[in-house]
Amino acid sequence: MAKYLVEVTYTPEGLRGLLKDKASGRKKAVTKLVKSLGGKMDSFYFCFGGRDALIIADMPDATSAVALSVTVSATGLVRTKLTELLTIEETDRALAKKVKYRGPGG
Repeated sequence: MAKYLVEVTYTPEGLRGLLKDKASGRKKAVTKLVKSLGGKMDSFYFCFGGRDALIIADMPDATSAVALSVTVSATGLVRTKLTELLTIEETDRALAKKVKYRGPGG
């Protein structure tokens, strides 16, 4: 399974729902969604700054991760940004690949 970062920004209506459900209620709902798609919740944090929450989940494939992101965003209560995360080992394997490339004008 691959790890995905889901960055969440609540709309004003979504924040009103958060006040009603509480943080623990949102974590429970998202954990249930992740499990229903064959994934496993790694971590869920609320935060300050440009995003309201950060979720890291192990998902069985990219289509399941996209299904999660689209389903949540389609409510109109949050906006999501989905990023696949790479392990150190995966990054080392990528860096070890020999790639021939000529940049523009080079």
